[in-house]
Amino acid sequence: MSTPLRTRANGASGHLRDTVYATLRDELMNGQIKFSQRLTEPKVSARFGISRTPAREALAMLCSDGLLHREEIGFSPVRPSIPKVRDLYELRIALELSGIQRAIDNADIRHDHELLRLEREHWLALRADPPAQEPGFVVVDEGFHIALLTASGNGELVRALIAVNARIRHVRMYDFMVNNRVEVTIAEHLAILDAVLAEDLPLAYDLLHRHIGESLDVVVERVTRAIVAMSMAIEQE
Repeated sequence: MSTPLRTRANGASGHLRDTVYATLRDELMNGQIKFSQRLTEPKVSARFGISRTPAREALAMLCSDGLLHREEIGFSPVRPSIPKVRDLYELRIALELSGIQRAIDNADIRHDHELLRLEREHWLALRADPPAQEPGFVVVDEGFHIALLTASGNGELVRALIAVNARIRHVRMYDFMVNNRVEVTIAEHLAILDAVLAEDLPLAYDLLHRHIGESLDVVVERVTRAIVAMSMAIEQE
C-alpha cells in the first residue's frame, strides 16, 4: 500500500526522512516487511512520493540500527539470531557490571558524581514528562548506560559497550514496545543512579544486574515471537 507524503518547502528533507524511517522501522519490527523482501531507493521513493535523498537517508538509518543490511541491489531485513543476541547480552552485562565492580574492588576508584547528578536530572525530567512508548527510546536508554559506565572512569569499557550497543540495538527496540516499559526503565535508572550517588555500590551492582537481565528476558521473548511471525508470513507467500 502506498503512503504518499506531500513534499514541503525548503528544509523538509529531514522531516520526510524521519517519517519514512519511522514507518519502515515499525513495519520491519512488526513483520509487515518480510525477510525475503528487498527495499531499494527507487521503490521507497515511489511509495512515499518523495525524492531519493530522504529515501536514501532513511535506509541508511535503518542499516545503522541493524534492521537492514545492504545487498548487491538494495537492502534486505536482518533476521535476528537468538543465540547471537544472548551472547552479545552476556557481553553487555559483563561490560556494564565491571564499571561498578572495579569501584567495589578498588577504593581509589570513584565514580564521577557530577556526571551522574546531571544524568539524574535528565531522568527526573523524563519521569515528570515520560516520552512516547516507541522503539526509538532505545537511543535514550543507551545514553544512560554509556553515562553510567563513563562515570566509572574506564574509556575502553565505554568504547566496547558502544560497539555492543550498535549490534543489539535492532532487537532491543522490541523492549520498548512493551506496555509501560519506558516508565519502568526510568524508575530503574533513577534507582541505580541513587545507589551509586549514595556510594552503596553493592546495591547499585544488584539493581543494574537485574535491570539488564530482566530486559534480556523481555527482548528474547518478543524477538522470538517476531521471528516466528515473519517466518510464517514468508511460508504463506
